[in-house]
Amino acid sequence: MTEVLDPAEVAGVLVERDLGDWEVADGKLHAEFVFDDFAHAWRFMGRVALLAESRNHHPDWANSWNRVTIDLVSHDAGGITDRDLELAVVISELPRD
Repeated sequence: MTEVLDPAEVAGVLVERDLGDWEVADGKLHAEFVFDDFAHAWRFMGRVALLAESRNHHPDWANSWNRVTIDLVSHDAGGITDRDLELAVVISELPRD
């Protein structure tokens, strides 16, 4: 099983990796992404879906018109792990067009 990270450790990685879109909320990595319209938001979600599937690590997420909300947590471990941080990094690097 993957080890749950200490909240201070998570906060340090967010700063170190310049993951300003992400924060810890309710024990999960949380981010909200805003786009020009629904089509751009949906395209971004498609990109995230492919990444998540390839890693067998799937986000809790929602879409409302031009907004995509993503929460990352390793349910099997009971908290935020390296897997969540790694997925946050690659999501943050995705194009937002």
